[in-house]
Amino acid sequence: MRFPRCVSIVLHLALLGAASAAAQSTRPSVLVIGTGGTIGSAGEYWTGSPTRVSIEQLVRVPGIDSVAAVASEQLWNVASSAIGPARWLELSRHVAQLLRERPALAGIVVTHGTDTMEETAYFLDLTLPGDRPVIVTGAMRPSDMAGADGPANLTSAVRAAVDPRARGRGAMVLMDDRLFAARDVTKTNSTRVETFQAPERAPIAIVDADGLFYRQPSPGRSRPTFDVGDVRELPRVDIVYSYAGADSVPIDAAVAAGARGIVMASVGRGGLTSGQTEALRRARARGVVVVVSTRTGSGRVPVVRDDGMVGAGDLNPQKARVLLSLALTRATAPRDVAQYFQAQQ
Repeated sequence: MRFPRCVSIVLHLALLGAASAAAQSTRPSVLVIGTGGTIGSAGEYWTGSPTRVSIEQLVRVPGIDSVAAVASEQLWNVASSAIGPARWLELSRHVAQLLRERPALAGIVVTHGTDTMEETAYFLDLTLPGDRPVIVTGAMRPSDMAGADGPANLTSAVRAAVDPRARGRGAMVLMDDRLFAARDVTKTNSTRVETFQAPERAPIAIVDADGLFYRQPSPGRSRPTFDVGDVRELPRVDIVYSYAGADSVPIDAAVAAGARGIVMASVGRGGLTSGQTEALRRARARGVVVVVSTRTGSGRVPVVRDDGMVGAGDLNPQKARVLLSLALTRATAPRDVAQYFQAQQ
């Protein structure tokens, strides 16, 4: 039977549409949650008065739809300096709920400002259940700047989120074609696109044109270290910097403000001044747990100490603060807190 030409065209278009719909249905699903930061900024960025760009607009990256069926959600649109413990709890609970309610999601991508990205990512790593990947990404250049790195980082993050080999690795950070464990990564330069590094540990994987190439096997994690479902507020933990001639004032002030924990960014491998040591002795007598990290940028402070304090291992001060905040929801004795730090080495 011969069909009129117009009918043939309609049938052909219908078949193409059905094929396209079938192809879309086979793509893995990824949700991108926008929280703000440089990746979501444009306009007068360098003067401190940026234009906020919506996550809906940011995910319109050419070619990203060939990687996954991408949906987006704007949770916040703020600078990373506005994201701290209260928002960590909110984000962790929100992501956990999405993972429970949407089993078809291959993974979740969170866009975030780079200044505190490593802290948010580590908090998610310690608190999220399941084995599906949560990839945190951002940009060092605003979206309308020549050479903006946001589109590439976002596309690579989606690629990581749908990769079955990313499962069981917890929360990760994807920046500049490198996938890092949230526990290991830190920002090392104020402006360069290659700022994120993992001192002495290296990336989990390298993102290349033909795939992700992993350097470490998956640990196969499925349970969070900390369940924050019933935690309404994290204990106050302050970071105090050590330097030549440092006295007791910042430590005493932190204790007076209600700190339940103090992280010392020490010199060298745990060095502190005499004034700081005496102030920490008073703090510990009041039940404050003290963790000693190093300000050097890499290297270890032994977890087990003989002075009543806890060493951070190779966690930097900001990561040690995240872990201590969570540990204090479970324990108050330094020896018990030390077990959590030992488990993270």
